[in-house]
Amino acid sequence: MHERYFDHAATTPPAPEVVEAMAPYFGAGFGNPSSVHRRGDAAREAVEEARAKVAALAGALPEEVVFTATGSEANNLALKGVLANAAPGRRRLVVSAIEHPSVIETARHLESTGVPLTVVPVDASGVVDPDRVAAALGDDVALVSMMWVNNEIGTIQPVAELAERAHAAGARFHCDAVQAAGKLPIDVAATGIDLLSLAGHKFHGPAGAAALVVRRRLRLRPLVHGGHQERGRRAGTENLPAIVGLGAAAERARLRLEAGLAERSQDVGDRLWGAIRARLPGARLNGDPVRRLRSIVNVRLPGVDGEAALHELDRLGITVSTGSACSAATPGPSAVLLAIGLGAEEAHSSVRFSTGEGTSGEDADAAAEAVVQAIEALRVLAGDARHDAATRAAGARGTSSEEGGR
Repeated sequence: MHERYFDHAATTPPAPEVVEAMAPYFGAGFGNPSSVHRRGDAAREAVEEARAKVAALAGALPEEVVFTATGSEANNLALKGVLANAAPGRRRLVVSAIEHPSVIETARHLESTGVPLTVVPVDASGVVDPDRVAAALGDDVALVSMMWVNNEIGTIQPVAELAERAHAAGARFHCDAVQAAGKLPIDVAATGIDLLSLAGHKFHGPAGAAALVVRRRLRLRPLVHGGHQERGRRAGTENLPAIVGLGAAAERARLRLEAGLAERSQDVGDRLWGAIRARLPGARLNGDPVRRLRSIVNVRLPGVDGEAALHELDRLGITVSTGSACSAATPGPSAVLLAIGLGAEEAHSSVRFSTGEGTSGEDADAAAEAVVQAIEALRVLAGDARHDAATRAAGARGTSSEEGGR
Protein backbone atom coordinates (compact mmCIF):
# COMPACT_ATOMS: atom_id res chain seq x y z
CA MET A 1 0.00 0.00 0.00
CA HIS A 2 1.27 3.48 -0.89
CA GLU A 3 1.65 5.58 2.27
CA ARG A 4 0.61 9.21 2.21
CA TYR A 5 2.44 10.83 5.12
CA PHE A 6 0.62 13.62 6.97
CA ASP A 7 2.58 13.69 10.24
CA HIS A 8 5.42 16.11 9.44
CA ALA A 9 4.74 18.03 12.66
CA ALA A 10 5.84 14.90 14.54
CA THR A 11 8.95 14.27 12.43
CA THR A 12 10.20 14.71 8.88
CA PRO A 13 12.25 12.31 6.74
CA PRO A 14 15.95 13.22 6.60
CA ALA A 15 16.78 14.90 3.29
CA PRO A 16 19.16 12.92 1.01
CA GLU A 17 21.80 15.65 1.15
CA VAL A 18 21.65 15.58 4.95
CA VAL A 19 22.22 11.82 5.02
CA GLU A 20 25.07 12.27 2.54
CA ALA A 21 26.70 14.93 4.70
CA MET A 22 26.53 12.69 7.78
CA ALA A 23 27.77 9.48 6.16
CA PRO A 24 31.56 10.07 6.35
CA TYR A 25 31.41 10.72 10.09
CA PHE A 26 30.02 7.26 10.77
CA GLY A 27 33.19 5.82 9.26
CA ALA A 28 36.59 7.19 8.31
CA GLY A 29 35.68 10.73 9.37
CA PHE A 30 35.19 9.80 13.02
CA GLY A 31 36.88 11.87 15.69
CA ASN A 32 36.49 13.55 19.07
CA PRO A 33 36.24 17.34 18.72
CA SER A 34 37.98 17.74 22.07
CA SER A 35 41.12 15.90 20.96
CA VAL A 36 44.14 18.01 20.04
CA HIS A 37 45.50 15.90 17.16
CA ARG A 38 44.68 16.27 13.49
CA ARG A 39 41.64 13.99 13.59
CA GLY A 40 40.27 15.94 16.55
CA ASP A 41 40.94 19.21 14.74
CA ALA A 42 38.96 17.99 11.71
CA ALA A 43 36.06 16.89 13.91
CA ARG A 44 36.08 20.23 15.76
CA GLU A 45 36.09 22.11 12.46
CA ALA A 46 33.05 20.11 11.29
CA VAL A 47 31.19 20.94 14.53
CA GLU A 48 31.97 24.64 14.22
CA GLU A 49 30.92 24.70 10.58
CA ALA A 50 27.58 23.16 11.59
CA ARG A 51 27.28 25.70 14.42
CA ALA A 52 27.65 28.57 11.94
CA LYS A 53 24.93 27.07 9.71
CA VAL A 54 22.48 26.72 12.60
CA ALA A 55 23.27 30.27 13.70
CA ALA A 56 22.52 31.56 10.20
CA LEU A 57 19.11 29.87 10.22
CA ALA A 58 18.25 31.46 13.59
CA GLY A 59 19.71 34.92 12.95
CA ALA A 60 22.23 34.39 15.73
CA LEU A 61 26.00 34.38 16.25
CA PRO A 62 27.78 30.99 16.11
CA GLU A 63 29.01 31.32 19.69
CA GLU A 64 25.37 31.67 20.82
CA VAL A 65 24.46 28.16 19.62
CA VAL A 66 24.50 25.31 22.15
CA PHE A 67 24.05 21.84 20.68
CA THR A 68 21.67 19.47 22.51
CA ALA A 69 20.24 16.06 21.70
CA THR A 70 16.57 17.08 21.44
CA GLY A 71 14.26 20.04 21.44
CA SER A 72 12.95 18.87 24.81
CA GLU A 73 16.47 19.03 26.22
CA ALA A 74 16.90 22.52 24.79
CA ASN A 75 13.67 23.63 26.47
CA ASN A 76 14.73 22.07 29.76
CA LEU A 77 18.13 23.76 29.56
CA ALA A 78 16.49 27.14 28.89
CA LEU A 79 14.03 27.00 31.77
CA LYS A 80 16.15 25.25 34.37
CA GLY A 81 19.34 27.00 33.33
CA VAL A 82 17.88 30.49 33.67
CA LEU A 83 15.92 29.81 36.86
CA ALA A 84 18.97 28.26 38.54
CA ASN A 85 20.83 31.55 38.10
CA ALA A 86 17.88 33.82 38.90
CA ALA A 87 18.22 36.45 41.62
CA PRO A 88 16.41 35.60 44.90
CA GLY A 89 13.73 38.25 44.33
CA ARG A 90 13.19 37.36 40.67
CA ARG A 91 12.24 33.72 40.53
CA ARG A 92 8.82 33.55 38.85
CA LEU A 93 8.26 31.74 35.58
CA VAL A 94 5.50 32.65 33.10
CA VAL A 95 4.32 30.27 30.34
CA SER A 96 1.23 29.96 28.13
CA ALA A 97 -1.43 27.29 28.56
CA ILE A 98 -0.61 25.63 25.23
CA GLU A 99 3.13 25.10 25.50
CA HIS A 100 4.77 21.82 24.49
CA PRO A 101 4.90 19.17 27.25
CA SER A 102 8.67 19.71 27.56
CA VAL A 103 7.93 23.27 28.70
CA ILE A 104 4.72 22.70 30.68
CA GLU A 105 6.03 19.66 32.54
CA THR A 106 9.39 21.33 33.21
CA ALA A 107 7.54 24.38 34.53
CA ARG A 108 5.44 22.16 36.81
CA HIS A 109 8.59 20.44 38.04
CA LEU A 110 10.19 23.79 38.83
CA GLU A 111 7.01 24.83 40.62
CA SER A 112 7.30 21.73 42.80
CA THR A 113 10.76 22.91 43.85
CA GLY A 114 9.47 26.32 44.92
CA VAL A 115 9.60 28.35 41.71
CA PRO A 116 6.43 30.51 41.42
CA LEU A 117 4.59 29.75 38.17
CA THR A 118 1.99 31.71 36.20
CA VAL A 119 0.15 30.08 33.29
CA VAL A 120 -1.38 32.60 30.89
CA PRO A 121 -4.55 31.43 29.07
CA VAL A 122 -5.09 31.74 25.33
CA ASP A 123 -8.14 32.76 23.32
CA ALA A 124 -10.38 30.41 21.34
CA SER A 125 -7.95 30.56 18.40
CA GLY A 126 -4.99 29.63 20.56
CA VAL A 127 -3.39 33.09 20.45
CA VAL A 128 -1.61 34.59 23.46
CA ASP A 129 -2.59 38.22 24.01
CA PRO A 130 0.58 40.30 24.71
CA ASP A 131 -1.44 42.65 26.95
CA ARG A 132 -2.61 39.70 28.99
CA VAL A 133 1.00 38.58 29.38
CA ALA A 134 2.00 42.10 30.40
CA ALA A 135 -0.71 42.09 33.06
CA ALA A 136 0.73 38.86 34.48
CA LEU A 137 4.26 40.23 34.74
CA GLY A 138 6.02 41.92 37.63
CA ASP A 139 9.49 42.58 38.96
CA ASP A 140 9.60 39.03 40.37
CA VAL A 141 9.55 37.37 36.91
CA ALA A 142 12.81 35.83 35.72
CA LEU A 143 11.67 34.19 32.50
CA VAL A 144 8.75 34.17 30.07
CA SER A 145 8.51 31.10 27.81
CA MET A 146 6.13 31.15 24.83
CA MET A 147 6.29 28.98 21.72
CA TRP A 148 6.44 30.45 18.19
CA VAL A 149 4.14 27.91 16.48
CA ASN A 150 1.88 25.52 18.33
CA ASN A 151 2.63 21.93 17.44
CA GLU A 152 -1.00 20.76 17.54
CA ILE A 153 -3.05 23.56 15.97
CA GLY A 154 -0.34 25.59 14.21
CA THR A 155 -1.20 28.93 15.82
CA ILE A 156 1.55 31.52 15.30
CA GLN A 157 2.24 33.66 18.35
CA PRO A 158 3.27 37.35 18.26
CA VAL A 159 6.70 36.50 19.67
CA ALA A 160 8.30 39.91 19.07
CA GLU A 161 5.54 41.63 21.05
CA LEU A 162 5.70 38.99 23.78
CA ALA A 163 9.48 39.44 24.05
CA GLU A 164 9.02 43.20 24.25
CA ARG A 165 6.54 42.83 27.14
CA ALA A 166 8.90 40.47 28.97
CA HIS A 167 11.86 42.85 28.59
CA ALA A 168 9.76 45.80 29.78
CA ALA A 169 9.30 43.92 33.05
CA GLY A 170 13.01 43.08 33.26
CA ALA A 171 12.51 39.40 32.39
CA ARG A 172 14.19 37.17 29.82
CA PHE A 173 12.21 35.65 26.95
CA HIS A 174 12.53 32.05 25.76
CA CYS A 175 10.86 30.80 22.59
CA ASP A 176 10.27 27.18 21.66
CA ALA A 177 10.67 27.49 17.88
CA VAL A 178 10.81 23.77 17.17
CA GLN A 179 7.75 23.91 14.88
CA ALA A 180 8.72 27.26 13.33
CA ALA A 181 12.32 26.56 12.30
CA GLY A 182 12.56 25.85 8.59
CA LYS A 183 8.96 26.94 7.97
CA LEU A 184 9.08 30.61 8.96
CA PRO A 185 11.96 33.15 8.89
CA ILE A 186 13.61 33.34 12.33
CA ASP A 187 15.80 36.18 13.59
CA VAL A 188 16.50 36.20 17.33
CA ALA A 189 18.15 39.62 17.15
CA ALA A 190 15.24 41.27 15.31
CA THR A 191 12.57 39.72 17.54
CA GLY A 192 14.38 40.27 20.83
CA ILE A 193 14.37 36.60 21.79
CA ASP A 194 16.93 35.72 24.47
CA LEU A 195 16.78 31.94 24.16
CA LEU A 196 15.41 29.88 21.26
CA SER A 197 15.00 26.11 20.85
CA LEU A 198 15.01 24.18 17.57
CA ALA A 199 15.28 20.51 16.55
CA GLY A 200 16.69 19.09 13.33
CA HIS A 201 14.19 16.29 12.77
CA LYS A 202 11.43 18.88 12.27
CA PHE A 203 13.13 20.29 9.14
CA HIS A 204 14.51 17.19 7.43
CA GLY A 205 17.55 16.76 9.67
CA PRO A 206 18.42 13.81 11.88
CA ALA A 207 16.67 12.90 15.11
CA GLY A 208 18.94 13.34 18.11
CA ALA A 209 20.32 16.72 17.06
CA ALA A 210 18.93 20.03 18.32
CA ALA A 211 20.12 23.38 19.62
CA LEU A 212 19.42 26.14 22.09
CA VAL A 213 20.36 29.65 21.03
CA VAL A 214 21.55 31.62 24.09
CA ARG A 215 22.15 35.30 23.49
CA ARG A 216 25.46 36.75 24.60
CA ARG A 217 25.87 37.88 28.22
CA LEU A 218 23.07 35.57 29.38
CA ARG A 219 24.26 33.33 32.19
CA LEU A 220 22.96 29.78 32.04
CA ARG A 221 23.61 26.95 34.46
CA PRO A 222 24.17 23.64 32.59
CA LEU A 223 22.04 20.55 33.07
CA VAL A 224 25.00 18.26 32.39
CA HIS A 225 28.33 18.77 34.13
CA GLY A 226 31.67 17.09 33.59
CA GLY A 227 33.40 18.73 30.65
CA HIS A 228 34.18 21.96 28.85
CA GLN A 229 32.15 21.19 25.71
CA GLU A 230 29.75 23.82 24.33
CA ARG A 231 31.64 26.53 26.21
CA GLY A 232 30.82 24.86 29.49
CA ARG A 233 27.06 24.88 28.84
CA ARG A 234 26.63 21.17 28.03
CA ALA A 235 29.26 18.61 28.98
CA GLY A 236 29.82 15.45 26.97
CA THR A 237 31.43 14.36 23.73
CA GLU A 238 29.54 15.85 20.81
CA ASN A 239 27.47 13.59 18.53
CA LEU A 240 29.56 14.43 15.47
CA PRO A 241 27.45 12.81 12.69
CA ALA A 242 24.18 14.21 14.10
CA ILE A 243 25.59 17.72 14.53
CA VAL A 244 26.92 17.71 10.97
CA GLY A 245 23.47 16.58 9.81
CA LEU A 246 21.80 19.34 11.80
CA GLY A 247 24.08 21.88 10.16
CA ALA A 248 23.33 20.53 6.69
CA ALA A 249 19.58 20.59 7.40
CA ALA A 250 19.77 24.14 8.76
CA GLU A 251 21.61 25.41 5.68
CA ARG A 252 19.15 23.63 3.41
CA ALA A 253 16.17 25.08 5.32
CA ARG A 254 17.60 28.60 5.17
CA LEU A 255 18.14 28.41 1.42
CA ARG A 256 14.62 27.06 0.88
CA LEU A 257 13.16 29.89 2.95
CA GLU A 258 15.10 32.46 0.98
CA ALA A 259 13.85 30.92 -2.26
CA GLY A 260 10.23 30.92 -1.07
CA LEU A 261 9.96 27.14 -1.29
CA ALA A 262 8.69 26.68 2.27
CA GLU A 263 5.31 28.13 1.25
CA ARG A 264 4.47 25.12 -0.90
CA SER A 265 3.60 22.78 1.99
CA GLN A 266 1.39 25.50 3.47
CA ASP A 267 -0.47 25.82 0.17
CA VAL A 268 -1.00 22.05 0.18
CA GLY A 269 -2.34 22.37 3.73
CA ASP A 270 -4.90 24.87 2.45
CA ARG A 271 -5.90 22.48 -0.31
CA LEU A 272 -6.29 19.66 2.20
CA TRP A 273 -8.56 21.68 4.48
CA GLY A 274 -10.61 22.89 1.52
CA ALA A 275 -11.05 19.33 0.27
CA ILE A 276 -12.10 18.03 3.69
CA ARG A 277 -14.54 20.90 4.20
CA ALA A 278 -16.09 20.35 0.75
CA ARG A 279 -16.69 16.68 1.46
CA LEU A 280 -17.63 17.06 5.13
CA PRO A 281 -19.44 20.36 5.78
CA GLY A 282 -19.70 19.46 9.47
CA ALA A 283 -15.91 19.36 9.92
CA ARG A 284 -14.38 22.21 11.93
CA LEU A 285 -10.86 23.63 11.97
CA ASN A 286 -9.25 23.89 15.40
CA GLY A 287 -7.18 27.01 15.93
CA ASP A 288 -6.90 30.33 14.15
CA PRO A 289 -8.03 30.13 10.50
CA VAL A 290 -5.51 32.81 9.43
CA ARG A 291 -2.80 33.26 12.06
CA ARG A 292 -1.38 29.75 11.84
CA LEU A 293 1.14 27.61 10.07
CA ARG A 294 -1.19 26.35 7.37
CA SER A 295 0.70 23.09 6.93
CA ILE A 296 -0.84 22.02 10.28
CA VAL A 297 -4.52 21.19 9.82
CA ASN A 298 -6.21 20.10 13.04
CA VAL A 299 -9.74 19.01 12.17
CA ARG A 300 -12.69 18.26 14.42
CA LEU A 301 -14.92 15.48 13.07
CA PRO A 302 -18.19 15.62 15.03
CA GLY A 303 -19.49 12.26 16.18
CA VAL A 304 -16.22 10.47 15.40
CA ASP A 305 -13.56 9.27 17.85
CA GLY A 306 -10.25 10.75 16.73
CA GLU A 307 -8.22 7.73 17.84
CA ALA A 308 -10.48 5.38 15.91
CA ALA A 309 -10.29 7.67 12.87
CA LEU A 310 -6.48 7.67 13.09
CA HIS A 311 -6.34 3.86 12.97
CA GLU A 312 -8.88 3.65 10.16
CA LEU A 313 -6.94 6.24 8.15
CA ASP A 314 -3.73 4.33 8.83
CA ARG A 315 -5.39 1.22 7.43
CA LEU A 316 -6.20 3.26 4.31
CA GLY A 317 -2.57 4.38 3.97
CA ILE A 318 -2.97 7.89 5.44
CA THR A 319 -0.56 8.61 8.31
CA VAL A 320 -1.89 11.24 10.73
CA SER A 321 -1.91 11.91 14.48
CA THR A 322 -4.32 13.09 17.14
CA GLY A 323 -1.89 15.67 18.57
CA SER A 324 1.61 15.99 19.95
CA ALA A 325 3.81 12.91 19.48
CA CYS A 326 5.24 13.60 22.95
CA SER A 327 1.75 13.23 24.45
CA ALA A 328 0.55 10.29 22.35
CA ALA A 329 0.73 7.82 25.24
CA THR A 330 -0.98 10.20 27.68
CA PRO A 331 -4.63 9.29 28.36
CA GLY A 332 -7.27 11.97 28.17
CA PRO A 333 -8.08 14.75 25.71
CA SER A 334 -5.47 17.15 24.33
CA ALA A 335 -4.55 19.85 26.83
CA VAL A 336 -4.12 22.29 23.93
CA LEU A 337 -7.64 21.70 22.61
CA LEU A 338 -9.09 22.01 26.10
CA ALA A 339 -7.17 25.27 26.57
CA ILE A 340 -8.86 26.82 23.51
CA GLY A 341 -12.27 26.01 24.93
CA LEU A 342 -13.19 22.66 23.39
CA GLY A 343 -15.05 20.10 25.48
CA ALA A 344 -13.57 16.67 26.10
CA GLU A 345 -15.79 15.05 23.45
CA GLU A 346 -14.85 17.66 20.84
CA ALA A 347 -11.16 17.26 21.64
CA HIS A 348 -11.44 13.48 21.33
CA SER A 349 -13.02 13.88 17.89
CA SER A 350 -10.03 15.80 16.47
CA VAL A 351 -7.30 14.63 14.10
CA ARG A 352 -4.12 16.49 13.12
CA PHE A 353 -2.83 16.45 9.54
CA SER A 354 0.55 18.07 8.85
CA THR A 355 1.91 18.45 5.34
CA GLY A 356 5.53 18.68 4.28
CA GLU A 357 7.88 19.03 1.32
CA GLY A 358 6.88 15.70 -0.17
CA THR A 359 3.12 16.20 0.17
CA SER A 360 1.38 16.82 -3.15
CA GLY A 361 -1.99 18.28 -3.98
CA GLU A 362 -3.06 14.82 -5.11
CA ASP A 363 -2.07 13.49 -1.67
CA ALA A 364 -4.29 16.13 -0.08
CA ASP A 365 -7.27 15.14 -2.22
CA ALA A 366 -6.69 11.45 -1.48
CA ALA A 367 -6.48 12.15 2.25
CA ALA A 368 -9.77 14.06 2.20
CA GLU A 369 -11.46 11.18 0.38
CA ALA A 370 -9.97 8.73 2.88
CA VAL A 371 -11.45 10.75 5.75
CA VAL A 372 -14.92 10.25 4.23
CA GLN A 373 -14.27 6.52 3.84
CA ALA A 374 -12.96 6.25 7.40
CA ILE A 375 -16.00 7.98 8.86
CA GLU A 376 -18.37 5.76 6.86
CA ALA A 377 -16.52 2.64 8.03
CA LEU A 378 -16.62 3.79 11.66
CA ARG A 379 -20.33 4.52 11.44
CA VAL A 380 -20.98 1.03 10.06
CA LEU A 381 -18.97 -0.45 12.93
CA ALA A 382 -20.86 1.72 15.40
CA GLY A 383 -24.18 0.61 13.88
CA ASP A 384 -23.15 -3.06 14.08
CA ALA A 385 -22.13 -2.55 17.69
CA ARG A 386 -25.48 -0.94 18.55
CA HIS A 387 -27.30 -3.77 16.76
CA ASP A 388 -25.33 -6.41 18.68
CA ALA A 389 -25.99 -4.61 21.95
CA ALA A 390 -29.71 -4.43 21.19
CA THR A 391 -29.76 -8.13 20.30
CA ARG A 392 -28.00 -9.04 23.55
CA ALA A 393 -30.41 -6.86 25.50
CA ALA A 394 -33.43 -8.47 23.82
CA GLY A 395 -32.02 -11.92 24.52
CA ALA A 396 -31.47 -11.02 28.14
CA ARG A 397 -35.07 -9.81 28.43
CA GLY A 398 -36.34 -13.04 26.84
CA THR A 399 -34.37 -15.21 29.21
CA SER A 400 -35.54 -13.21 32.16
CA SER A 401 -39.17 -13.60 31.03
CA GLU A 402 -38.83 -17.36 30.60
CA GLU A 403 -37.28 -17.72 34.01
CA GLY A 404 -40.06 -15.63 35.50
CA GLY A 405 -42.68 -17.97 33.87
CA ARG A 406 -41.25 -21.01 35.53
